[in-house]
Amino acid sequence: MMHRIYTIILAGGVGTRLWPLSRTYYPKQFLQVNDHSLFQKTYLRALEMCSADSVFIVTNSLHHFLVKNQISDLGHQIPDDQILLEPSGKNTLPAITWAVTEIQKRSADAEVFVFPSDHLLSHDAIHELKEALPIGKTHIVTFGITPSIPHTGYGYISPGEKLQTGYSVREFKEKPDARTAQEYVDKGYFWNSGIFLFSVPVFISELVKYQPDIASAFEKGVVWDKLPSISIDYGILEHSDAVAVVPLFSSWSDLGNFNAWYEISEKDGCNNTGDCVAIESYGNFVTTEDRFTALIGIKDTIVVETCDALLVCHRDMAEKVGDLVKELKNEGNPITEIHRLVYRPWGSYLGLEKGPGFQIKRITVDPGKRLSLQRHHHRSEHWVVVHGTADVELDGTRSFIRPGESTFVPAGVMHRLGNSGKIPLEVIEVQIGEYLEEDDIERTQDDYKRV
Repeated sequence: MMHRIYTIILAGGVGTRLWPLSRTYYPKQFLQVNDHSLFQKTYLRALEMCSADSVFIVTNSLHHFLVKNQISDLGHQIPDDQILLEPSGKNTLPAITWAVTEIQKRSADAEVFVFPSDHLLSHDAIHELKEALPIGKTHIVTFGITPSIPHTGYGYISPGEKLQTGYSVREFKEKPDARTAQEYVDKGYFWNSGIFLFSVPVFISELVKYQPDIASAFEKGVVWDKLPSISIDYGILEHSDAVAVVPLFSSWSDLGNFNAWYEISEKDGCNNTGDCVAIESYGNFVTTEDRFTALIGIKDTIVVETCDALLVCHRDMAEKVGDLVKELKNEGNPITEIHRLVYRPWGSYLGLEKGPGFQIKRITVDPGKRLSLQRHHHRSEHWVVVHGTADVELDGTRSFIRPGESTFVPAGVMHRLGNSGKIPLEVIEVQIGEYLEEDDIERTQDDYKRV
């Protein structure tokens, strides 16, 4: 009998080693790589494994509408009960357990694939993944990648006895130093891809056996804050005898840092990537936003520029970007959290200028969308329409504002901006006040149920 297949997509990570492109409010999995974002590529892969009503996504409230909007951009819709919003990050085991618990309510014998949302996997992997379904009925399967180099940024898997499909797992190895990584490669170890397959009964059985407190918490009604932060590797896989590794021979990358991104990027005759002019410059990774970039005498360097940050480092030091972000966070620097371009469920806004007592933004409202009905206690706002037609509500009075026209929103006045037209609405907003942060918003009605 064929059991129903489900897919879990883990989409709660941040990807600090890809700063300044990846930040807390718009992390790595939502960055576009060629035609789609990594998250969108993962969702489309999930649809080749199962039906749309069998895809569960575990993320957090910050990324709830990014998930919905990116799926909508693919021409699909996903119900809210298939998006599980973690109150806080607890690593992979609680996240997977929550999704499995929801799947179990629908199909007690389901077979489940688990995909990280921020990995790049070639399309021919679909066939390889499906071939592992039989062993997923009796084992928790982790998919292993044959190493191309002795990489120090990945965990390794030591294969044991040959099974009908894949191998039993002899041992999991932590991220090694360079010498140990070479030993692992020489011994035929695999990289740990973080992609899993199992049946619901096998997963629940191993969870009860090795993490009974977590199993009990989900049975009795979980108190999320009391759950431990633990990965599925530490919590179950390193203890269980029912774990198998199946090699994946398709192209794979976790795009964990800019060096990994460099490897998958198209290169010129001097092995430079990106839109740049290079003289006597070799092996450089360049990505900039709307800025002409020229290199002279530069070798093996990462150059990443956004509208508010510039990163320059040697490619050999790509892993250290995560340390930089940690240091910036410890200093309380908000540049690790948010881009000047900020996405919202109704569209986006771009910070243009900020100074004492004022702030200027370009607001884009998608067709058919509107902001919440709100007011601010510490700032007034002046809106100038530059494209499209704005639906404006001020203190209960509604009007339309067209390109070149403007309106003023005094502090304390209930207001709303919307777009009932067919094209994007663009508005220049000038904020004036003694306090201009985003938490000075009192919402009384919101289409997206935000507080």
